[in-house]
Amino acid sequence: MYQGKRNAIGYDGIWHAKGEPDLIIEVKTTDYVTVRLEKIAEYKEKLFAEGKVSKDASILIIVGREDTGALEAQVRGSRYAWDMRLISIERLIKLVQIKEKSDDRSTVNQIRQLLQPFEYTKIDKIIDVIFTTAVNVESQQEIEPEPPASGGGEDGEHESGKQIRTDPELLDAKRQQAVDAFALLQSKELVKRSRTLFWSPDKALRVCCAVSKRYEGDYQPYWYAYHPKWDEFLAEGKAGYFILSCMDRDEAFAVPFSWIQKNKKNLNKTDRGDRSYWHVPITTIERGKLAINTSKIGTKTPLEPYRFELKKL
Repeated sequence: MYQGKRNAIGYDGIWHAKGEPDLIIEVKTTDYVTVRLEKIAEYKEKLFAEGKVSKDASILIIVGREDTGALEAQVRGSRYAWDMRLISIERLIKLVQIKEKSDDRSTVNQIRQLLQPFEYTKIDKIIDVIFTTAVNVESQQEIEPEPPASGGGEDGEHESGKQIRTDPELLDAKRQQAVDAFALLQSKELVKRSRTLFWSPDKALRVCCAVSKRYEGDYQPYWYAYHPKWDEFLAEGKAGYFILSCMDRDEAFAVPFSWIQKNKKNLNKTDRGDRSYWHVPITTIERGKLAINTSKIGTKTPLEPYRFELKKL
């Protein structure tokens, strides 16, 4: 409704998030002109009356300029101070960038809480956001653990404590290459939701893309971890794929979520609370082809049916 429409509520947007209060968005290019706060406040009342937002919804004013002093003073001195918050577009973009580096839903929820009105005398909530984000981003830099030693038992009992040393930027470049190729194959646009998760604009098609370096030997040349949060993300879409990308190959493999759902019980799992994951080891079969080794039942699923080519970087 940016240009207005007769007999329509003139809000600019609504941001919904499961389990969180709605945010009614108002966009201003500058704060040079006095804003009618009472008119913006009416949007909330009308939207609630029509059942479009929750009762605890708040208003977020997004301003194109960083200098928002006049508008801040206007909101602070009004009776709407506890219903509205302001943010510049530049800072909003920075929050999006932090979100995209994280796969942790709690980080996104903490960031979202900053956009809602809350009491600033006690700064615990701000500290929580900083701490959660810092810990999560740091953990994202710790690339997946090394696979268990050959013949290792369940629950990662024989895992080595080593870590992959591949440059995270190279891993991310390979991941994006695989996602772009798959999007082209599907004739769909895939938007980055987080570091490893992508979805179509309508959220129907969902992709999780993991990258593995090449390990020594042919028994288990590639290995991936598959996390519960990835499983939840794929399960909520109409179509989902777990893409296995290899650092040294110009091909990747889009394993349907239906296969993952059916075979999770046949994969070994490391269970450490919030650090749990299933093991997805890749082994070599006849003619150098690759297959997923479902370790618990000793069967191998060829990856050739899920193969697609990548364009060279």
